[in-house]
Amino acid sequence: MSFTLHGLAVSQGIAIGRAHLISHATLEVAHYAIRERDVPREIARFEEALTTVRNELGVLNTEASAPGTPSELSALVGVHALFLDDPLIAAVPKDLIRARLCNAEWALVQQMELLVAQFEEIDDSYLRERKHDIVQVVERVLRALLGKPRRLTKKGIDSEIVIVAHDLSPADTIQFKNLKIAGFVTDLGGSTSHTAIVARSLAIPAVVGLHHARPLVREDDLIIVDGTRGVLIVDPDARVLEEYRLRKREVELERSKLKRLKTARATTLDDVDISLQANIELPQDIEQVKDAGADGIGLFRTEFLFMNRDTLPSEDEQFEAYRLVAKALAGKPVTIRTLDIGADKTARALVGAERQAPNPALGLRAIRYCLAEPQIFLAQLRAILRASNFGKVQILVPMLAHATEIAQTLAMIEQAKQQLRERRCKFDENIAIGGMIEIPAAALALGPFVKRLQFISIGTNDLIQYLLAIDRTDESVSHLYDPLHPAVLQLLAQVIQTARKADMPVAICGELAGDPQMTRLLLGMGLRQFSMHPTQLLEVKQQIVMADTGQLAAKVARILRLDDPERIREQVEKL
Repeated sequence: MSFTLHGLAVSQGIAIGRAHLISHATLEVAHYAIRERDVPREIARFEEALTTVRNELGVLNTEASAPGTPSELSALVGVHALFLDDPLIAAVPKDLIRARLCNAEWALVQQMELLVAQFEEIDDSYLRERKHDIVQVVERVLRALLGKPRRLTKKGIDSEIVIVAHDLSPADTIQFKNLKIAGFVTDLGGSTSHTAIVARSLAIPAVVGLHHARPLVREDDLIIVDGTRGVLIVDPDARVLEEYRLRKREVELERSKLKRLKTARATTLDDVDISLQANIELPQDIEQVKDAGADGIGLFRTEFLFMNRDTLPSEDEQFEAYRLVAKALAGKPVTIRTLDIGADKTARALVGAERQAPNPALGLRAIRYCLAEPQIFLAQLRAILRASNFGKVQILVPMLAHATEIAQTLAMIEQAKQQLRERRCKFDENIAIGGMIEIPAAALALGPFVKRLQFISIGTNDLIQYLLAIDRTDESVSHLYDPLHPAVLQLLAQVIQTARKADMPVAICGELAGDPQMTRLLLGMGLRQFSMHPTQLLEVKQQIVMADTGQLAAKVARILRLDDPERIREQVEKL
């Protein structure tokens, strides 16, 4: 029987294939008593399962570090490794086995349910969402205990399949790259969840937040995933199937046409040149940047060099990473953002970075953390400065809000320069220093930025979140996260115009920059530099080469006078 489910569209495209169900391990746990003399053997079985999962995560981390694999995966696998070694998961279940004379599976699930309940009571949404990571780690251990590996194999898969799961961990998605997987759907998840981000970076159609897909879909059902409209169609009739096959061919044809734009200049119809740059996390992302034909690196997120490790990266290790990217870009700009740690991005090697802050999103993070830990900050600054001798490197400072923070940062950069001069290390004395505009206070008071910095980059992800007081990762309010809110549009336009009047380069490096539906709007506001994930670049370029900035400026000016979100949306679609 054919039926349709609606969820959140998180990765565009159309997938048609056979359903492959990923079972939910926590639903398969039995509870049985063991004899006291069997306790050591049960604990040994539990420890063996932990070792198995540690090895699995190690293999997955190696795969995640391979060229062409989205670098987000390595960081996310590391988060799971961190939870696996936490005593609350690795030790407490053994205490339960001893005290209650129960099997390891049941003890582990009892502890998991207790932890999830505790996380659900946390006010801060970033920490609250970590409960999903705990469940995914526990499921992996349960599978080792039950002898039911979750890993997919190529054997028996001779056609495209669609993964159907209650939830998928980022580690699971690493397997997608080497298998003929058409798409995936999950009951849980939001538009900015880890797996949604990975799906977009792999260009795999995906729909999440379906709630009841896993229990309703059967193994080997023929299903259609519409990752553009957020629709899952199960057992479609012949007419619907043929319609979607036609649409799928059209999408694939459009994608093949986009590849022809790789070497084309990003120039509008009225001959305005636009700079299209890429966001990266690790040096191995460079191949994707080159494949997309990017004009440079608009955002190098250096925190991924610090995450998932027990020791800090040395100055030399950081220098080699930055130098590699600078040399690979061969004179194109490379904008390196200083350490942006805190909130949902943690690094166990950093002193105090994982403290239980009352509200991590508003706490000691990004530049605030760096200024509080000057030796860590100076080591990174020296590494970046040394790399500037090998290419066109720029420094970007995140989460600035106060003039004093700008002054302190510039003083630290000068101190790092002096330390290198004393060591007779070469660097670019005139390296450009920029600031991220991601706090409303910074957007509303640009004076210190314009006077003391050389460029700015708008981080729309956090700016919109702070401006609207909406946590994008909280499913209960994420629907209120609206880039087309009148306040958001007016603030973006104000920042862009203020920077342009001061003859200061301004870019957007948040997700808004990679959304082709927003490209013409941003061009009309006066934006001339975009930075995005490499996979999004050609779609944005297609919009640019068909745009006339003069005509768009007049239309966007009228849109900015509107205060009705629905009318704004209608007018943006007509641009």
